[in-house]
This record gives sequence, C-alpha cells and structure tokens, in this order.
Amino acid sequence: MKRLAVLPSALAFAGILALPAAATSGDDALALVPTDAASVGVIHVADLRTSPDTDHVCVAGDAQHFLDEARLNPKEDVDTVVAAGSPKGSGGSDGWGLVLFEGRFDPARLSAALVERGATKKSTPAGDYYLVPDRHADDSGHGGGPAGIAFASTHLVIAGSESAVVNALAQRSAGGTGFASGAGLGRHLSRIDSGASAWALVDVSRIPGKDSARRHTQVHAHASGDDTVTALVSSMKSVQFLALQATAKGDALKLNATGLVSDDETAGLMEDALRGVLAAWRLAAQEKSPETVSVLRKFAVTRDGTTVSISGTLPGATVRALAEKKHARAQID
Repeated sequence: MKRLAVLPSALAFAGILALPAAATSGDDALALVPTDAASVGVIHVADLRTSPDTDHVCVAGDAQHFLDEARLNPKEDVDTVVAAGSPKGSGGSDGWGLVLFEGRFDPARLSAALVERGATKKSTPAGDYYLVPDRHADDSGHGGGPAGIAFASTHLVIAGSESAVVNALAQRSAGGTGFASGAGLGRHLSRIDSGASAWALVDVSRIPGKDSARRHTQVHAHASGDDTVTALVSSMKSVQFLALQATAKGDALKLNATGLVSDDETAGLMEDALRGVLAAWRLAAQEKSPETVSVLRKFAVTRDGTTVSISGTLPGATVRALAEKKHARAQID
C-alpha cells in the first residue's frame, strides 16, 4: 500500500481547487472509477455544507498558502469528491489510489502554482498531468513516490498515484470505465439511495489486514467479557461486502450500513448480535448520556436473506454534540 501514501501530498493541493459548478456530462467523475477498485466512496459536499462537522474543517501549511493565493474556500467551493483504491495484489500488482474532484477550474493558474511547488509536467496521448514530489519521503528515498495531478478540463481534477491518474486520463478519452453502468463494484450501486449525501462500497474480501483487525477486536471483546461483541466479531468474519451511506436531512443525518455475508445462518447470527450491541449501548448510555437512549431506540436492524442492515437517524443536536466532542479531542491532540 505504499503507493497510497502519495495521496496526502496530492490531495493537499487538489482538495482545495474546485470552484462551484456542476460537472459536465463528459466529466462525470464516477464514470472514471476503475472496475478493479476494492473500495469506492463519494461525498456530495454541497449536501453537507450545513453539517456542524464541516465548521471545524481546516487546511494548514503549504496547502493553506496555496488556498490563499487562489482565493478559494474549500468548504464552499468543493461540490463532489469521488475516491477509489485497490490494495497491492497477491500476485505482486501495485496498489493504487485515485481521487476525482468535480467543479470549475482555471487549469493555467493552478498548473503554474503546482510548478512553483516543484511539480513536473508530463504528457500522455490522453492528456497532460503534473508529478508532485513526495514530501514525506525520508533521506533513504523511502516513501510512496510522487503523486499525479491532472487538470482534465475546467470541470474535473484527477489526483492520486501516478499510474491511476494516467489510466483515468486514458479512460476519460475512451469514454469511461463502465463502473457507473454496473461493472466491478458498480454492480452494487443499486444499494445506494439516489439522494445519499455520502456513500461507500467496499469489497471486504480484498482489504488487507482485515483478519488481524478482527482478531484484535475479538481479544478485547473476550477480555471485557462482552459476549454480544464477540458474537458480532465472529459473524463479521464472513462479511464479503459493505455498503455505507449517509444522507443529510436538514441538520440531521440518516445513516445506513449493509453487509453481505456468506449464508443465511451467518446472517441470522449477525442480526442477533447487532440487536444485542444496540441494547448494550442503550444500557450504557442511560448513565453516561441519557439523551442518546431515545436516539438508539430508533435504530433498526433488518435482514433479507444473506444481507443484514442497520439504519437510523442522528438528530441535529446529536450531530452537533458529536462534532464538538471530536473537535475538542483534536484540539487536545
């Protein structure tokens, strides 16, 4: 996954470049998601601008200088972000990461700003891109390597590992990857509500380190004597796919998580375990946070064959409280 380490330096610049406008039909970011992606996520930033959590978003360092020079406001100017990635393959294939931004851009001005920061212009038959040095590499040269950024048009910026950016340019020239029409993880797009403000599709079977993470969680569950968590972790071993989504409703957030498991029996165990975890949370909240008990009561667990879902809505007051706690912890750290 070293290749994915290039993303912070790329996103530090690319994440603050968009100007408010809808992308043209030929620059639909979702249409450029590779069909071999192990995970795909979308954030419709415009839908979340009223969320309390966005009040604490900040940019620092050189990215802030870039922002000041461009006179851009990331909270107001970014409309849609699409991120996709794949881990290093068992056969030795490189992992990759890709982030696409929809909006309106001034390619000439932004390209010049990147060059001033050490970027090198590269050319391909499908278009130009800029290679940004990896500022996180150590003296021995270890690091994720340079990141690529392409100003594909006045409506689309492509950023990520160099190979992913080059491939995205080629796919854009060829008319898209087919993801949006159902190829790869795109076959699960029907699980996402059309009005979702943010969502993610994850092929869990391809995520590295999932087994060790589950063992770590299971050890802590056993140590605490929490049988409901142990049962949930055990059933999670069979999860093959996850769909996560959040929809902004005023200042509230409607949440849904869906897991696809291997068989009906495992689905039943996961359903029971999730209900038990919700009950345990309500019991614990009675002392620490009584106001959240009624919120947790409204979360529902459902099952349809081998698919298990949990859904509910966080009221605006709860969202604000969580955002304030998160911000307070960040200030301490």
